[in-house]
Amino acid sequence: MEALTQEFFSRSNELVYNHHSAPVDPSFMSEQRFSNPSSFSGINNHVEKEFDTAVEEEEDYPDATLKYISQMLMEEEDLENQPFMSIDSMALQATEKNLSDVLHGSDGLSDNFSNTHLSNSLSIPFEGQHDFVSPASRGREEEEEENETDHSSSKGKRNHQYSSSPPDSAENERNNKYLAAGYMEEFETLDDTYYDAFVCPMGKNITACLPKKTDNSEQKVGRKNRRGKKKQETKKKFVDLRGLLTHCAQSVAVYDSKTANEALKKIRLHSSPHGNETERLAFYLANALEARSNGAGPSLYTSNPSISAADILRAYQTYISVIPFEVVSTMMGNKCIMKLVAAGATRLHIIDFGILYGFHWACFIHGLSVMPGGPPRLRITGIEFPHPGFYPEERVRATGLRLEKHCKKLNVPFEFKAIASKWESITLEDLELDRDDDVLVVNCLDRLANVPDEMTGPNNSPRDMVLNLIKNINPDVFIHAVVNGTYNNPFFDMRFRESLFHFYSLFDIMEVTLQSEDKDRQLLEEMVFKREVLNVIACEGTERVERPETYKKWHARTLRAGFQQLPLDQEAVKCLREKVRSEYDKNFSVDEDENWMLQGWKGRILKAVSCWKPDNN
Repeated sequence: MEALTQEFFSRSNELVYNHHSAPVDPSFMSEQRFSNPSSFSGINNHVEKEFDTAVEEEEDYPDATLKYISQMLMEEEDLENQPFMSIDSMALQATEKNLSDVLHGSDGLSDNFSNTHLSNSLSIPFEGQHDFVSPASRGREEEEEENETDHSSSKGKRNHQYSSSPPDSAENERNNKYLAAGYMEEFETLDDTYYDAFVCPMGKNITACLPKKTDNSEQKVGRKNRRGKKKQETKKKFVDLRGLLTHCAQSVAVYDSKTANEALKKIRLHSSPHGNETERLAFYLANALEARSNGAGPSLYTSNPSISAADILRAYQTYISVIPFEVVSTMMGNKCIMKLVAAGATRLHIIDFGILYGFHWACFIHGLSVMPGGPPRLRITGIEFPHPGFYPEERVRATGLRLEKHCKKLNVPFEFKAIASKWESITLEDLELDRDDDVLVVNCLDRLANVPDEMTGPNNSPRDMVLNLIKNINPDVFIHAVVNGTYNNPFFDMRFRESLFHFYSLFDIMEVTLQSEDKDRQLLEEMVFKREVLNVIACEGTERVERPETYKKWHARTLRAGFQQLPLDQEAVKCLREKVRSEYDKNFSVDEDENWMLQGWKGRILKAVSCWKPDNN
């Protein structure tokens, strides 16, 4: 049965879709009946043969998803005029919370109380910071640059010792490093591999990356021999961008605008949205620090984006083609569901928190369509945050329409219910559960990070309320995928430091996997990463909606809510690890810890996924 489940999930057929502009009519879909119900009572030795002959073309998850998105873009012209769903809903969420705070005369525990608390005790001193080093932009020989370099080097160097071995020399060493890292230890003591990759491209002590001063005699010899050389190497000047950024963040935290502006001017000289990964990140961090300093963060974050949903969907196609994070999380969850369905289910209900455009179900639906004996009846409840306008559920209903047409083409019985509301306010009655469902699944991929936590108000944690709702749903499995982030600290100094490390990894991924002139890379960085950086750095209190936690914290929170963790499917983990190894950049990794499947980049955990069920004992 295990081999059967894996084989049928790995196959997909060519996807064909139709488009309708009318919203989904739940009553119409609920009245649909199909003459070929699923039946698994007679599964035996000939099932696998039937299954093999049912599929003519083999595709994996990325291919099916790419086709689904392409069909959306071809048939739905209105996507060219709509903002992306998650961008629109997050902006509305921040606006509503800000308005609520104003009406009730509350600052929403704005986190600003922390600005000065740790500025002296926990933040890194500016002097001697050389672990965020960037080559200065070519042709920039300003005197200010030389003065800044001399100043920082004269104060002393970081006294770390570095390993001479390359970062990828031992896979086990890399795995052990990040599995052992805790919430704060990861930043208090940087491991050698990550530090080498992050700081110095030569993998040497940082002094090897800094321009060396020469005495007068050396300069004279250099001038004397200059004519005899056909080519002379030009020395690259390096600027401590991380030190400048940290120094600027400290100044912003204590409202020292003069010092902050001076640091921003220096950062502007050596950062660019078109430079290397360090310079691009510094550019967006500088913009966020400036927005925080002048109080413009919330208004910039909630402003209407100039990029359409269609543009971001095209960029997302490029993203899933070269980056495995979404692919692996989705495939792991789908394989878990398929095991339950293959046991003989005739009715499957999936409650998807954060369904967005629903394209992650395209390959799964095709897998259902080729099941021996026919597919089970599929019901999906798509949940999203509300969107601006008079019809907050309109785009979620459009998602249901797409999935409905896809299911009709593949003869999969289907019905859809759309919910657009604050997740913590949803009740069991809203979900209209049917206890006759053979398999009940709750799915949430990375979106609980946008649900408010304890720091946004004195009431019960909305995150715990959502987890309690899921427990009361009593699903057969709860698929929980998270962004492994440590930049949800209430203290700004610490949050800035942690976000710097996290977003550097994302920009480094883009640098390695996509060409610098790639328009999709530029769009993702400008419209997705930039907005996240802006919200994390320039927004506070209820306006800060990007609040990830580490998978270890989610583990403890989920246990407290009354869940028990399910063991990982080792065959699925092995299959996905091999897929990442063979089809993606060598710096991506798949590992395990406490029944979480972890995804990383250069030894740093960025995503995690696990499966749970309510502990009714």
